[in-house]
Amino acid sequence: MPTVKESCREIYNSTYNAEKERLYQGALSPSHRGPVDEKKESKIETEAQKEAIKRTMVETMRAFPNEETSNIWRAVYEVHVHRKSGVGDADTIARVVSADQSWKKSSGHAFEEMIKFLGNAALCGTNIEIVLQKDLNMLIKARKIANEPRDISWLKEQIKASVFDLYVVLSKDDGKKHCFGCIQSKTSIRDRVTRDREPSMQAMASYFWSTIIVLDGDYLKLPKFVSMVNGGTTEHPTNGWHGMYVFSEQYSDGRIYATDLDFKNFKDHAVQAAHYWSTQRQWFDHNWIISE
Repeated sequence: MPTVKESCREIYNSTYNAEKERLYQGALSPSHRGPVDEKKESKIETEAQKEAIKRTMVETMRAFPNEETSNIWRAVYEVHVHRKSGVGDADTIARVVSADQSWKKSSGHAFEEMIKFLGNAALCGTNIEIVLQKDLNMLIKARKIANEPRDISWLKEQIKASVFDLYVVLSKDDGKKHCFGCIQSKTSIRDRVTRDREPSMQAMASYFWSTIIVLDGDYLKLPKFVSMVNGGTTEHPTNGWHGMYVFSEQYSDGRIYATDLDFKNFKDHAVQAAHYWSTQRQWFDHNWIISE
């Protein structure tokens, strides 16, 4: 059986090459005018990288269910850097730096799309869906979000500031879509948790469901970060999110929930949140918590 690193290398490289070829052929289709310029080439590479990172994570997590996700993420990172940097010449260091910057640019967006993919697979049949920030912006511009004007104004402010990465939308029986939830997706938020916590508290104060999904929960070994989520301390008397979802069972604590590829608990919580938001929104502040 291949190792985690070997599995990541095989899936990443095959996915990257296939996706890059597919996108390149699309750019050369009859409907495309002009040659594939440098800007288009760069965009093709970025999109192929995102798809490779996303697919490698999902497939390797399925193949190695007992492996810590942070170790798998590190293995994907190493494969990505190796492909991007190469070895054996005077430019190696500069190329590694460039590869690391490329990783940071692609991996965050790939993780967002991974959350959207897994979340929507779990939410199928519930009339609830996860949309990217850019998707919500398009829906608002097309007047397809039926929230009241005050909500729309608030959501536009969040989009402009890029505060949240994804949003949760409910399609009601009358066919109208309502945005009721905000999601922050972070591979690790240790260095940014304070900055991320404040807008979440503002979302809850505006009666939106506010959650955060985290790949690497290692920082939750420190009590201060747990209290930022759950509250209950002098420094952090109230909770910072309605719930945090982490890809590891070892961090479950209060509003911190272990999740996996099935996103079952996130689905169950989303259904509860949607119902409460639709029926008792005036009470949907930071105190709301899911019923087990």
